Amino acid sequence: MSSDYVVVGAGSAGSVVARRLLDAGATVTLLEAGGADVLPAIHEPGRAHELWFSEVDWGYMTEPQQACAGRQLHWPRGKVLGGSGALNGMIYVRGNRADYDAWSMLGCPGWSYEDVLPYFKRSEDFDAGESEYHGTGGPLRVISQYDPHPLTRAMVDASVESGLAFNADCNAAEQDGVGFCHLTIRDGRRESGASAFVTPASGDPRLTVVLNAAARRLCFDGTRCTGVEVERDGRSETIEAGVEVVVCGGAIGSPELLLRSGVGPADALLDVGIGVRCDLPGVGENLHDHLLSPVIAAAARPVPECLPGLQQLHMQLFWRSRGGLAAPDTQPIGFHVPMYDPAWMDGPADGFTLMGGLIRPASRGRLWLRSDDPAEPPAMDPRTLSRAVDLETLTDSVEMCREILRQPALAEWTDRELYPGPRVRTRDELRDYVRRTAITYHHQVGTCRMGAGDDAVVDADLRVHGVEGLRVADASVMPFVTSGNTNAPSLMIGEKAAAAILAAAGTEISASA
Repeated sequence: MSSDYVVVGAGSAGSVVARRLLDAGATVTLLEAGGADVLPAIHEPGRAHELWFSEVDWGYMTEPQQACAGRQLHWPRGKVLGGSGALNGMIYVRGNRADYDAWSMLGCPGWSYEDVLPYFKRSEDFDAGESEYHGTGGPLRVISQYDPHPLTRAMVDASVESGLAFNADCNAAEQDGVGFCHLTIRDGRRESGASAFVTPASGDPRLTVVLNAAARRLCFDGTRCTGVEVERDGRSETIEAGVEVVVCGGAIGSPELLLRSGVGPADALLDVGIGVRCDLPGVGENLHDHLLSPVIAAAARPVPECLPGLQQLHMQLFWRSRGGLAAPDTQPIGFHVPMYDPAWMDGPADGFTLMGGLIRPASRGRLWLRSDDPAEPPAMDPRTLSRAVDLETLTDSVEMCREILRQPALAEWTDRELYPGPRVRTRDELRDYVRRTAITYHHQVGTCRMGAGDDAVVDADLRVHGVEGLRVADASVMPFVTSGNTNAPSLMIGEKAAAAILAAAGTEISASA
């Protein structure tokens, strides 16, 4: 099997890349390790948690995290058409202007906020109409106009009472403040990258979508990538690329595939018996993630079911824990259910949760191969909360959530705070609680970092350093994580990648088309 381009991974970025190359007239093979997105819980908002540890979740577990009471953290990642965009919270947050301007200054020309804004708008079909900050007519439906759940409205009102400004659009001029989430939902159903970009083109004969195809290694002729070896139905086959291979496996899958193909730190490759194709020390490094820690309340009255077609979570706020920051460093979110840790928490079914959120982490870890067996998951050590500033900031965010819980707007909903609870009073006690409860925000990034330094893996056009015919396009290329959920930035990265690929091939596409 061969085509002009082979795209590895049908997640958010991969779906965009495949569709844009297809629209430009190329033949495209899109490879996905998982199967079709047929489970009802994928499409019905509010049920994504049912998919964790299922056949559509890679079910990754980190190494024990010393600064998190020695716990292993579960990292749900999508193994299905749509990738992690089929399991996520459907929240559409682009990040902060300062994120992208910093990327540009750190050796990534063409990635400033003004550079990337047109690519965000290109994907978007925004329900409130076109503006300086939003696009219409793109494949991806983004909604902002819906009737909020009454508890959601109370959470927002309580946040304002605590001193935060109301912000109707965190994806516009200013990010700071509290408001209702923008969501990727169309007609009451999840809108993933695959459902928006790939499914509508499924009848095009120039697009071949290969499901249940696990990419085992990249194929090379010298230093040029020529295709991908996949395992499907217990058999190995090679998918050839006439022009380029684009790896879109995410912050875990992309570095893993490079490493298994001999592209990565030479010493680490030789340690597991893999020959070195290209010595790239940065592959698998710079691993980091956003974090959450819960404040859980028992409800003073039954919490109504959520509105049909909307999920449980659609309130968020962006807050700076201290002065002098270029962007908010915390992003608490609200849930209409008590998010108990089943290992040690219990309480009434009627309750709700405010999650403290850390979104500008300083801690960095790495990913590496345990062996040359492609069936063995890589080892992941993000070194969560290893930097003191991260623990302090997440603790500040939890304190902010406790303060919001005490406001008059939530009085009619709140019976009592269950967790951290009245026994947690001092700052040290709250730090200890955060260490015991911190979990992923589902936003791992950075393991194929974009830039020009010795630790960079791809250049500003997302071409892998030291080889030809190979790019990486997904959240792994972020030099540092954006200030907010990472699905929207991943879609934008897919748009930017496709534009760079087609420009190199002499087929320009307009970011405003």
